[in-house]
Amino acid sequence: MSRIARAETARISLVSLCRLLLAIVAAASLAACAQSPVGRQKADLAGTNRQAAVERPHRVAALHPRPISRARIPDSKGEAKQAASQGLASFYSDTETASGEKFDRNELTAAHPSLPFGTKLRVTDVSSGRFVTVRVNDRGPYVRGRVVDISPSAAEALGMVDKGITNVRLDVLR
Repeated sequence: MSRIARAETARISLVSLCRLLLAIVAAASLAACAQSPVGRQKADLAGTNRQAAVERPHRVAALHPRPISRARIPDSKGEAKQAASQGLASFYSDTETASGEKFDRNELTAAHPSLPFGTKLRVTDVSSGRFVTVRVNDRGPYVRGRVVDISPSAAEALGMVDKGITNVRLDVLR
């Protein structure tokens, strides 16, 4: 065999040897993972979770709150306006609203589950008496017990930024 043929054979056997060594290391690490206590704990937990789910299904909170019943009351001008509703309000930030507008934290806007987009609401903090007029341009809140989500600037006007949520009264203006 010539020197060139021997060198080529040695190069091929070295590459083959490296590939074989890499395959052995990969197989050993996979075998070690399968035998580790963490892997066994995850396998044990998976079996109990399935069993618990079969025995006792969990309840999911409703994402869409029930609509607020609204009675029409004539105001001092003779126009009809909707009766007030009361509940918790929070403030939120988003990138896009359900109406398709881009969210602007500096506008006085709100998210309400059922009122039409463009509706003007007077949101009054029950404890302080402060109020702000907002325009509905989004859907929500999707948290049980909350009646409205307002923009950060509206929350600032109500003085509820530090509290996070507050008890409010909603009056539909238009």
